[in-house]
Amino acid sequence: MRPGPHALPAVPAAPSSWRDRLLAWRHRLIADPRFQRFAAAFPLTRPVAHRNARALFDLCAGFVYAQVLAACLRLDLFLLLADGPMTTADLSRRLDLPPDRTLCLLRAAASLGLLTDRRDGRYALGDLGAALLGNPSVAAMVAHHAMLYDDLRDPVALLRGTAGPTTLSGYWAYAGTDDPAQVEEAAVAPYGALMGASQALVAGDILDAYPLARHSHLLEIGGGEGAFAVEAARRSPTLRVTLFDLPPVAARAARRFAEAGLADRAGTVGGSFHDGLPQGADLASLVRVVHDHDDGPALALMRSARAALKPGGTLLVAEPMAGTPGAAPIGDAYFGFYLLAMGSGRPRKAEELSAMLREAGFARVREHRTRRPMLVRLLAATTS
Repeated sequence: MRPGPHALPAVPAAPSSWRDRLLAWRHRLIADPRFQRFAAAFPLTRPVAHRNARALFDLCAGFVYAQVLAACLRLDLFLLLADGPMTTADLSRRLDLPPDRTLCLLRAAASLGLLTDRRDGRYALGDLGAALLGNPSVAAMVAHHAMLYDDLRDPVALLRGTAGPTTLSGYWAYAGTDDPAQVEEAAVAPYGALMGASQALVAGDILDAYPLARHSHLLEIGGGEGAFAVEAARRSPTLRVTLFDLPPVAARAARRFAEAGLADRAGTVGGSFHDGLPQGADLASLVRVVHDHDDGPALALMRSARAALKPGGTLLVAEPMAGTPGAAPIGDAYFGFYLLAMGSGRPRKAEELSAMLREAGFARVREHRTRRPMLVRLLAATTS
């Protein structure tokens, strides 16, 4: 039988160790339906069996859970309940849904911690629903996920590269073109607001972990519409800011700086990463930028940042990272497949990014702890 186009050369199997044999035995045992029934009933194994069964079901049902959240947000359910509990009948009228379907949504949302079911029959915000009220960027991401779900309809085709053009590659216009500098404003407007919401969500965490008091000039590379730059300028009243991004994106950022009253010390430069970066800053930032690029362009971007900085300057690399303890599914699963659908980039471990930064010419790399590493981790690389 001839190997298929994706077949790998035959490699002699390495002798299995006792650890491999023990692991194989364990997996055969777990896969045995008779053992599963026993484990679910035996007092010592029952909690583990139930926990694993729930985790497996959650993996199967995750899409439905996400759609319950999407429905709540589209219907402004959390806003309706912000002032206090309401009855199913009242919510049915306010949501313009039949009573039975309103109850279906309310029970689903309560089961996920988004709402709470009061004993008097009313529904109130749950802790998760209340948290979403203070994070409008999450709502923007949930709405945006409709495109991601479309691209993940056939995940195997996506992995094999046979799915054809994806919706996300068209949405992130710079990812699907050989000359990003030629992208027009109409193409960047849809994702500009989403980028701004994403950066606003983590800007405070980055600046709490790395205060900018000792720096005088920030070059924000790929800063979008300036959410991080605005927060940095507000926290450091003497800081000068230069934002570099594609020309139409930079133009939108300039308008934002003017609206924020920062035009006297925050400016923009439009261009492509491939053409070099503005020189002379003592601090540069890449906020959720590196993971959008494949290894070659990402390394080239780090080298350009190194060349643009003053001697002794610092580069901040801030993004969700693969292998984050306690949050591995976010960096490895979510961003792994998101960037695959986008058609460019990949999530990297902190160790991988540190190695790339040293290869790009940075002398020292240090991680600064952030409040929510599941959303953003921060590396600071210095030129000397």
